[in-house]
Amino acid sequence: MNNQSRNTLLFSLLSLTMLLTLLLNISLGQVAIPIKEVFKSLLGSQAEKETWEYIIVNFRLPKAIAAILVGMGLSVSGLLMQTFFRNPMAGPYVLGLSSGSSLGVAFVLLGAGLLPSFFSEFLLSSYGIILASCLGSLFVLLMILVVSQRLRDTMSILIVGLMFSSFTGAIVSVFSYFSSAEQLQKYTFWSMGSIGNLSWESIMMLSVSVLMGLLLSLLTLKPLDALLLGENYAKSMGLNIKKARLLVILVTSILAGSITAFAGPIAFVGLAVPHLSKLIFQTSNHRVLLVGTLLIGAIIMLACDTVSQMPGFDFTLPINAITSIIGAPIVVWLIVKKRSMS
Repeated sequence: MNNQSRNTLLFSLLSLTMLLTLLLNISLGQVAIPIKEVFKSLLGSQAEKETWEYIIVNFRLPKAIAAILVGMGLSVSGLLMQTFFRNPMAGPYVLGLSSGSSLGVAFVLLGAGLLPSFFSEFLLSSYGIILASCLGSLFVLLMILVVSQRLRDTMSILIVGLMFSSFTGAIVSVFSYFSSAEQLQKYTFWSMGSIGNLSWESIMMLSVSVLMGLLLSLLTLKPLDALLLGENYAKSMGLNIKKARLLVILVTSILAGSITAFAGPIAFVGLAVPHLSKLIFQTSNHRVLLVGTLLIGAIIMLACDTVSQMPGFDFTLPINAITSIIGAPIVVWLIVKKRSMS
């Protein structure tokens, strides 16, 4: 079997797995809904019970779509960062975008009481928190873009991103020190991540942002393939390093920033999935890896969300805890496997 046939088979199997995981995700939960009824509802027919139809349309389907978007977006941004920095431990938040979002949300949840009441009421709403998260992420992005224009070394940008992350984390710590227990609880819940409280309007906005980022990521495929062999080789191939750097940072910022704004910081997905994709497809071709990463990211995020729903129980676990529990062993296993093979 040649590589093209093998990749086609793998894409087909992953697509089928994603469909089955989607059906299971919508079917399982506090109220079990037969997969047959889920399938009927997704095809446009009415489910057997009105309550099932209501749960599917208003709760589980938007959450499943959010899981797919989050899984795809974070996985692709992780792939871009790992190739761009040539660092297997780089993830979508390595530039400090998540810390910027956290700073914006911390300002709202921990410091809104210092503002006039009509401002604080808006900021403490769901849209106010999303806006604050976007502005915080945008602030860090602008700082990194300004600094990146003055730096020639890609690794220096990585260090700058880590420094911005430490700086914003310190400011959040100061906010936390002066906050009440109730404010700290709200911030802690946000930091755990959630994809279950998004309205259809929020899903539409998230979809536009993620799809825009994924479409722009197609423009990075050739530059990333060239960068695999180093910046000097990429320059000899006629690649404009500054433009490629700007594009990769912009795409990652759109994907990671918008997802953090709507779902909170989600750990390990963007770090682990690109490694799984490389392991499964055994290639460094980013055209293949991009599609594989999209599918695997969606599958893993749907599976994590299914576990977090705790089928048969009346509570839901934080999605960030589940992704870390599943993602951390995967990363450790991949590192051990790579070391044992070398």
